[in-house]
Amino acid sequence: MASNSRLKPRRQKNRMIADGTTMNHLKTFILLAALTALFGGVGYLIGGATGMAVALVFAGGMNLFSYWNADKIVLKMYRAQPVDEQHPNAVVRNYVADVRQMARDAGLPQPQVAIIPSDQPNAFATGRNPERAAVCATTGLLDMLTREEVRGVMAHELAHVKNRDTLIMTVTATIAGAIAALANFALFFGGGEDRERPGGVIGTLALMILAPMAAGLVQMAISRGREYEADRIGAEIAGDPQALASALQKIDAYAKRIHNPTAERNPASGQMFIINPLAGRGADNLFSTHPATVNRVRALAELGAMMGVRPRAAATPPASAVPVTPRRATTGVPTTPIEPRGPWG
Repeated sequence: MASNSRLKPRRQKNRMIADGTTMNHLKTFILLAALTALFGGVGYLIGGATGMAVALVFAGGMNLFSYWNADKIVLKMYRAQPVDEQHPNAVVRNYVADVRQMARDAGLPQPQVAIIPSDQPNAFATGRNPERAAVCATTGLLDMLTREEVRGVMAHELAHVKNRDTLIMTVTATIAGAIAALANFALFFGGGEDRERPGGVIGTLALMILAPMAAGLVQMAISRGREYEADRIGAEIAGDPQALASALQKIDAYAKRIHNPTAERNPASGQMFIINPLAGRGADNLFSTHPATVNRVRALAELGAMMGVRPRAAATPPASAVPVTPRRATTGVPTTPIEPRGPWG
């Protein structure tokens, strides 16, 4: 009888995990279908029925390729460098050790741990499932946050892995980025009046405005609630909601002042980060998928009170203390050079 009572919670937990996995795969299918339809519509506006057929074939191939390779594309895009506990820098060694320890505590397979050469403090997770997950922190994050705050941030990313959010985040970033690029190509391929092509110049202009917006709306629909849930579970994994709240305030303050050229060139990937890495100019706003940081901090403060964790002093640095130009990293990884802003900034 006692053994049955012990097995029951375990079965319920396994059932919840299975239900969550099924729902995540369903969301991914719906997302791929929606973006494929959007891709077909883009092709129709550019080249009529023939353009739509070509776009749908291309989208089908992209969906398959993205499912298997989107994480590798994103890691390469951001020049992520794998690190381990043999790294010569103590900060990086602590970062790797903490991620591995929290993954064990959360019952997760050991993820690949990487750092990204960028002065902007930020982090993301990628991978189509927990067995193939990777978590990445920028050099700026490791340089500017305390060890407890870095733990809080990486626990948030492990929560995305645990919730199996990484598949939908990574595939969305890849396909939505392709749609945005196709919308830009429409300007060049559809610049002249063409009575054979539906919409002509008006259709092309509408396409350039609506395609990135539609991709952004799809992302927005799946992102905001996901971030709150990852904050909650991440705080439980790290055991310190206040450390994550403090980290969010610091990252938000610095990210607004330190440019991330790679994210600006690929704005659809911005939804993967713990804090929006985009400058918020022009079409960047279409890809603003994160809840307001103040609301996330408030939710974490409430969780901390329930857990009996004392609130810390406000973590947001004064404006005068926030560097406008990238600071020199201490992680031993070259920092991001100052580059012209991308087409979105």
